[in-house]
Amino acid sequence: MTEPDDETDEVKGPPEHLAGLAGMDLVRRTLEEARGAARSQGKEVGRGRRSPGARRGAERDGRRRWSGPGPDGRDPQSLGTVANELAKSRGWSPKVAEGTVFAQWPTVVGEQIAEHAEPTALRDGVLSVAAESTAWATQLRMVQAQLLAKIAAAVGDGVVTALKITGPVAPSWRKGKLHISGRGPRDTYG
Repeated sequence: MTEPDDETDEVKGPPEHLAGLAGMDLVRRTLEEARGAARSQGKEVGRGRRSPGARRGAERDGRRRWSGPGPDGRDPQSLGTVANELAKSRGWSPKVAEGTVFAQWPTVVGEQIAEHAEPTALRDGVLSVAAESTAWATQLRMVQAQLLAKIAAAVGDGVVTALKITGPVAPSWRKGKLHISGRGPRDTYG
């Protein structure tokens, strides 16, 4: 016990009926009295901050549930599972799905298509795909419906609603920010 700081403070000890107890016995007895007072007021006792209806570690039939060899909600979760739950709770799922289209392009559309075409942009559900040749651009336009189905199966419906497939871009003869309109450098080629 400590001494009082000034004459108005009193040093208080346990109540008279608990004066003979010390240490943990005093703590246990005081706790029991507090629980009894709470019960007499109609309060639930011994549940901590959990809601009155929730029973942690108990099955519906009232038996204690022990962790077993099977998967359990208390088991450590994989990083992917935790990341997906975080994305859902924060509303990031659409952006994650868009990123999946770019990051996993070969697995989404297949290795053969991925070797000859790559996604360049995704805006408002329209995925821009650049093909390495005009022949590949034509082939991709013909199988556009199948590509959309593969993408929807991999990342979900509504992420990619249309494809804009372009072939290779011809070189530009424009050099610098100033340009004179006309047919271009025709005299150089004969």
